Amino acid sequence: MSDDNMRENDKPKPSISFIEQFIAEDLKEGNNGRPVHTRFPPEPNGYLHIGHAKAICLSFGMAQKYGGKCNLRFDDTNPVKEEVEYVDAIKDDIHWLGFDWEEREYYASDYFARLFDFAVELIKKNLAYVDDQTAAVISTQKGTPSQPGQESPFRKREVDENLDLFYRMNKGEFDEGSHVLRAKIDMTSPNMHLRDPIIYRIITSSHHRTGSKWMVYPMYDFAHGQSDYFEGITHSLCTLEFEVHRPLYDWFIDQLKTSDYRPRQIEFNRLNLTYTVMSKRKLLDLVREEKVNGWDDPRMPTLCGLRRRGYTPESIKRFIDLIGYTKVEAINDISLLEHTIREDLNIRTPRVFGVLNPLKVIIKNYPEGKVENVELINNPEDETMGKRLVPFCREVYIEHDDFMEVPPHKFFRLAPGTEVRLKGAYIIKCEGFKKNEKTGEIEEVYCTYDPETRSGGNTLDKKVKGTLHWVSAKHAVDAEVRLYDRLFSHEDPSGQKCADFREFLNPESLKTLTGCKVEPSLKSAMPLEKFQFQRLGYFCVDYDSTETNLVFNRTVPLKDTWAKINK
Repeated sequence: MSDDNMRENDKPKPSISFIEQFIAEDLKEGNNGRPVHTRFPPEPNGYLHIGHAKAICLSFGMAQKYGGKCNLRFDDTNPVKEEVEYVDAIKDDIHWLGFDWEEREYYASDYFARLFDFAVELIKKNLAYVDDQTAAVISTQKGTPSQPGQESPFRKREVDENLDLFYRMNKGEFDEGSHVLRAKIDMTSPNMHLRDPIIYRIITSSHHRTGSKWMVYPMYDFAHGQSDYFEGITHSLCTLEFEVHRPLYDWFIDQLKTSDYRPRQIEFNRLNLTYTVMSKRKLLDLVREEKVNGWDDPRMPTLCGLRRRGYTPESIKRFIDLIGYTKVEAINDISLLEHTIREDLNIRTPRVFGVLNPLKVIIKNYPEGKVENVELINNPEDETMGKRLVPFCREVYIEHDDFMEVPPHKFFRLAPGTEVRLKGAYIIKCEGFKKNEKTGEIEEVYCTYDPETRSGGNTLDKKVKGTLHWVSAKHAVDAEVRLYDRLFSHEDPSGQKCADFREFLNPESLKTLTGCKVEPSLKSAMPLEKFQFQRLGYFCVDYDSTETNLVFNRTVPLKDTWAKINK
């Protein structure tokens, strides 16, 4: 982990009180006579990840708590990177988290005409000018935080010339990158963002909503605050990197506002996670380079990836509540996120039998052809989930790891001469086994059972230390199981200097197991249904699953094995 960061969950859990305090103070002072009105402004250039979930929960949550409203506004100011696919996915993810913007779905492109007129107004006030220099040259002229910038040779252009050039920029008379419109503020300001920032650039690509109507597009800093103003937003809740942008946000509002009303920008820390990357650009690289299987790959921190893996909205919101909102950038341990999903799934998922690496056990003294139905509790945490019947017969599958020819000390599973209980059924004793002549691998285990030891019967005085899950060989359903682990092997893959984050991709992040066996009740399981495979972990039915090919994704193991390994 980078020395510049600290683990969020190593500190006392913070709260969102500092944000609520600001809001409460504003309401007490009248808040411009308006109720709380927030917004969530995603860029439609990728899928939402869990970091966006923190912003969603805050903006929608504050509006709900204070009886206000929250808008969904797409910041669609760069047609080169934006797609309708992303717009639809973002809306799906917000709804999945349990929030709704009602009829308040807006786009920055809704305000292109008003923003253009505002830019013209700035030019007329001699507060904006057209610069013919490239963005690279402009960047070098801005100086450094300790050295003032150099004024552009075009800064003193006459108003009429600037107006003419700006209109011509929008008519498509100039190439991309040849001209920009800059605000005229202060090239000596200690805040680099106030050194005549670019507010419009030429882009000739077609826009997904406005087509080819516009040839100039506003920069985020210019469109963001003005869109807040147009919509009557009272509290613009942003992540900490926008704190240094706030003076520019306020400067633009000062030039635009016609009353005492103004939005208030409040910043909070981003959500960062160990063993992953949260940069949308890096996530897009992983998708395009096929390092993962799309945006909804269950290893991705995207909301659609977490959903496919088996995470619930409740677990994500619980995680966000635990880490809270502060003014300190930190890295959150992914183990805390995994803890919240375990807690949630423990309450809501039925217990079932699944065997990932099957080993056949033949109970020699059990009658051939006989089938019994054993009754099992679906979830001991929730009696309302009831019970189910699971078929039991002479041949069953157990996990290969649950048998050892020469067991170590305190191995309480099956071994020659030892006894174990098959959960919900009988106690069995190992009498022998068969090996493959070529590989030496154990292929079958031969046992006897005690008919007086059935679970739920009257003669349960006999005790054994080991209890195994199992599946009836005659009734087992074949399944494919995908075991997902952390995408990166380093806890801070983006924080390593002079290193490509791809170097830390975990080659063991996905293991696909075929030939797994599950109990017959799962044959009709539908995509995104969740289960606890007893003794193995929590699993979710994948979208790829069909009636003839069941596919399960492991959400998390039952215990945090990584924490033990890293101790």
